[in-house]
Amino acid sequence: MTSEKQEFNFYIGNERKIEDLKSNHKLFTGQISFIKGIKSFQDIPEGDFIEICFSGRSNVGKSSLINFLTGRKSIARTSKTPGRTREINFFRIDYNKHLVDLPGYGYAQVSKKERQAWFKMVKDYFFYSHNLRRVFLLIDSRHGLKPSDIDLMKILEEAAISFQLIFTKYDKIKPIDFEEIKKNTFNKLSLFANAFPEVIVTSTKKNIGIENLRASISKIFV
Repeated sequence: MTSEKQEFNFYIGNERKIEDLKSNHKLFTGQISFIKGIKSFQDIPEGDFIEICFSGRSNVGKSSLINFLTGRKSIARTSKTPGRTREINFFRIDYNKHLVDLPGYGYAQVSKKERQAWFKMVKDYFFYSHNLRRVFLLIDSRHGLKPSDIDLMKILEEAAISFQLIFTKYDKIKPIDFEEIKKNTFNKLSLFANAFPEVIVTSTKKNIGIENLRASISKIFV
């Protein structure tokens, strides 16, 4: 990690220009299809398609956010059993772009062997994917960064991959309580030079921050 801290822009709600927000809908209302799930980097889909990736702890609301983001009810599988998904899932957007959904991590009932297998799988993906442009790292607004999140951030730093932090479930915490979470998270996040300097707060229940997230993704795909 670097010793020099960087500053971050912080977005709650849909604070961008209206015309910029509207221009992003076309990308997510078009064709979206499941391509494949992989367990080895050797099975990464062929083709020179730009990739963005979603990652986060089990039960952080990742599948719900992807479904809400894309306007689909079940493009990403949601489960009442955390830690069930064990594949890296590829979805094709607009015929020539990939949205990648990583399996959740940090679930307490997963064995040490399974956790090690997970980190090897995703680490190989980060190092061997030539098309990955950014990882969106989802963090529960109520809890902030956990040790397993820091472990993933260190892997991304080693792989020299940019990541952007997205707070989820903002509807489940009082704004005054979130301030301390925000402060502690930013102190840790700012030590990573590969952290994208824009943090977005979201809630699928209250439709908070979704357009901001769509705007960030659209800029990558341009």
